[in-house]
Amino acid sequence: MRWKKLNSKYLIERWWMNLREDHVLLPNGLELEEYHVLEYPDWVCVVCVTSDDQMVLVEQYRYGIDEVTLELPGGAIDPGEDPAEAARRELLEETGYSADRLTFVGKSAPDPARHTNWAWVYFASGAKRIGDQQLDPGEDMVVRLMPVAEVLEAADDGLIAHGIHQAALFWANRKGLL
Repeated sequence: MRWKKLNSKYLIERWWMNLREDHVLLPNGLELEEYHVLEYPDWVCVVCVTSDDQMVLVEQYRYGIDEVTLELPGGAIDPGEDPAEAARRELLEETGYSADRLTFVGKSAPDPARHTNWAWVYFASGAKRIGDQQLDPGEDMVVRLMPVAEVLEAADDGLIAHGIHQAALFWANRKGLL
């Protein structure tokens, strides 16, 4: 059932993403000479709720879909960094919030056919604003607080467009965290 890699070469190598072209042999004997794979770092997203049941979200423009969307705070896991620590770091950097408790919710593969990374989802409760955002130069986002019930409606209405973030909300709700 596994494919066999016959050859591989990098077409693009960047600090945050590599594009690899593999020549693969499928179990049925078919050879694909140009199968493209994107190597990304693993990343985290945080379903974060304050003590007064407000969800902490970020609003930002996404070039790929040319839309302003609501999202969960999150970002790349640094090499060697524990995913839970990355979740705490990203929450603080993107929103200025810190949480009393952090619970692992699940992990999923954003695109297992072509991407090598995993998305780790955490639930943060008892969140409080303890500082200002500490955004990277390429980041431009606004923190938004929204009642939990309205966030689920926003996801249903497509205002939260990111598929992994929709899944994160589904998991957190299904596990009784929301």
